[in-house]
Amino acid sequence: MTSDLTTITNIGPATARALIAAGVPDAAALRRIGAHEAYRALLVAGERPHFIGYYVLAMALQGRPWNDCRGEEKAALRQRFDSLVAEARGVPLAGIEAELDLIGLRRP
Repeated sequence: MTSDLTTITNIGPATARALIAAGVPDAAALRRIGAHEAYRALLVAGERPHFIGYYVLAMALQGRPWNDCRGEEKAALRQRFDSLVAEARGVPLAGIEAELDLIGLRRP
């Protein structure tokens, strides 16, 4: 299957194949659902979670270099990633993360 996913900065052939297999067939679909939901599709399709892959996808959709994610932005993406992975695994958050969610300090 041919796809234009690799026309997006930071998305190579392997990532494009994984996205297609996860039901994200092209760049328009990826832009429509966004990096977070595309990564959810990858997890549901059986991809192993990897934070770098998550933020690379986020940077790709912003047209930024993959290694441009730093500081507070990277920390916020890490929280979203961790929540997404826990959700995908069906594991409720525990410990400090659960407490922060209860008082509204963790989720954006």
